[in-house]
Amino acid sequence: MPLWHNTDRAWHEILPGVRRRILAHSPAAMLVLYHIEPGRVFPRHTHPHAQYGTIMEGGGTFHVGDRSWKLQVGDGYYVPPDVPHELHTDPTHASVILDVFAPEREDFLNEAGAPDEP
Repeated sequence: MPLWHNTDRAWHEILPGVRRRILAHSPAAMLVLYHIEPGRVFPRHTHPHAQYGTIMEGGGTFHVGDRSWKLQVGDGYYVPPDVPHELHTDPTHASVILDVFAPEREDFLNEAGAPDEP
């Protein structure tokens, strides 16, 4: 069973104030943890992967397609493949978000690193 430990080298700043760590992955799916400073914008984008997530701390406004939702701790979401989406985080509190992508994000593999324990 592969195991990835939480180390400083596992974290990557992908945008100013947005850090991400690949927690685990296989060709079927990828588990990704985000730490986002208050008031950051994760710009509008698309990808061919299904995205499932939950807000663990903080929150914000999530724009998916032509709709918007306020997200708070405990809320879960699903973004279908190829649907444009953007996140504006809470301006006063940091956010921690856990996402699952299916299948795994090939474009994130350079951040994943090899398992610490095979």
